Amino acid sequence: MAEQNQNQTTEAGRHQEVGHKSLLQSDALYQYILETSVYPREPESMKELRELTAKHPWNIMTTSADEGQFLNMLLKLINAKNTMEIGVYTGYSLLATALALPEDGKILAMDINRENYELGLPVIKKAGVDHKIEFREGPALPVLDEMIKDEKNHGSYDFIFVDADKDNYLNYHKRLIELVKVGGVIGYDNTLWNGSVVAPPDAPLRKYVRYYRDFVLELNKALAVDPRIEICMLPVGDGITICRRIK
Repeated sequence: MAEQNQNQTTEAGRHQEVGHKSLLQSDALYQYILETSVYPREPESMKELRELTAKHPWNIMTTSADEGQFLNMLLKLINAKNTMEIGVYTGYSLLATALALPEDGKILAMDINRENYELGLPVIKKAGVDHKIEFREGPALPVLDEMIKDEKNHGSYDFIFVDADKDNYLNYHKRLIELVKVGGVIGYDNTLWNGSVVAPPDAPLRKYVRYYRDFVLELNKALAVDPRIEICMLPVGDGITICRRIK
């Protein structure tokens, strides 16, 4: 039992250190995925940014490497060109997006913290894709409200990725569904929220996990019955729900 507790402590410490996010019960299986499929094909710039972010005290906020690979492939599969990202942090998922877009592709990136974004910006510039990014510092909702006022913005986005304040996810969805095109995709990150979506009410959870859990559950219920979209919830990273607008 002591050995098991020691292993759990070591595992938890390692996961926190590198911003590990996986819902897989076996750490060895997750490591197998990374070492077999993800790391060998990870662009050098993404590896550099991932390692830089791992040293940051808030590294748990970063997109996992396997999710970054998934987003990069998804964007290529749908031939995305005009995209948006709400919640940037140091820019790992942003870089995955920028690398997947064509030379004239665009990303409107929004975050309340420019300082974190600027940590990763030198790596993004070195990768030669910073010209695709328009970064705006501040809350996204007022920007979205202004965009919706202009009809030309309606249905203009191929792909939108949201990894931000969970208590506003539903507010984002109400606006983003107007901005993404029919056939376009919105990706909501953290929709399985540390697995807490199935935890009993009295489960011992970290304060921030418990606080945001109800908002995540509310979003999941709303997406499940929204007739304007098709959805697919995937246990990649901390859970990502892919929504394809159909009307």
